[in-house]
Amino acid sequence: MEKSFHRFSELFAQLGLRMDAAGIREFLEEHAPLPPDVLPPDVLLADAPFWTPAQATLLREELLEDADWVEVIDRLNAALRAPKGRS
Repeated sequence: MEKSFHRFSELFAQLGLRMDAAGIREFLEEHAPLPPDVLPPDVLLADAPFWTPAQATLLREELLEDADWVEVIDRLNAALRAPKGRS
């Protein structure tokens, strides 16, 4: 079975967030970089304090199911944890 490729905008839509380029940029500017004391490297992105319970559940379930969303969730995780100027 071939996995689908999802874009950041599609993940943001699934999360109920603005999915346009400006909305994605604003989200990343507001939440990145996640300081290690807020979300240590060994803690799942779904446990970040800014997600609603529904958003956290979606992220967690997609990762646990190894769904076709994993790649884009991993990219979001990296973008949120990257030092300023490196996302």
